[in-house]
Amino acid sequence: MNPDYTAPAIATLLRPPALTQSLAEQIAAKLCTDILAGDYAPGQRIMEQTVALTFAVSRGPVREALRLLEKDGLVSILPRRGAQVTNPTIAEVYEIFNIRAMLNGLRDRMIAESPTRVELLPQLAQEIECLRVSATETDNGYIDTVIRLNQWLTQVAGNARLQAILSALAIQTVRYTRLGLATPERRAQSVGHWQATLIAIRNGDGPGAERIARQRVLDSRDAAATQLGQAPPAHSS
Repeated sequence: MNPDYTAPAIATLLRPPALTQSLAEQIAAKLCTDILAGDYAPGQRIMEQTVALTFAVSRGPVREALRLLEKDGLVSILPRRGAQVTNPTIAEVYEIFNIRAMLNGLRDRMIAESPTRVELLPQLAQEIECLRVSATETDNGYIDTVIRLNQWLTQVAGNARLQAILSALAIQTVRYTRLGLATPERRAQSVGHWQATLIAIRNGDGPGAERIARQRVLDSRDAAATQLGQAPPAHSS
């Protein structure tokens, strides 16, 4: 895996590198990171004036940044109320994860059937071992590794259109991924799926890799839906 993947996982989901971002994109990137990290609660309003003061800018770039986040499904901009963080919903979980299950399955099958897969095996094994070690920890190490690993596999699959579609879903997926891997039991189950993925790719078993990838995503979907069903009411402002 490329050394660039040592960067924080959420930051690597953001579209352009910082040096090429407009002011609005920089603000959107910071707000995106804060939302995905849970610093803003679902339903919480994002006050334009507060953000403008934080970045020492006018409210124009802030409004543009919030429109970018609205496109990513992270905020809703409501008449006379401004922007507020969207509430994760069970319906959205099923929509996003059903699509990801199919696409991740296709991706992993392509990798397993590629003649160059052997070049990927050492790094893939290393990352899966990192998952195994971090599965019992309470910080975000497991989630970060899963995000990086999925990004890398999407890149090395060698299909630009598939990469574009999966990348577009990535930001919307992060909050649900955290829910879907919230418990030690789920992380242990996830490790098992990834270990099976490694075996399938090593053996060139395309159908097996596809089947495992789909199940990996669907298990996260079901766990996230369960967590949402048990979640407390959204933050009110």
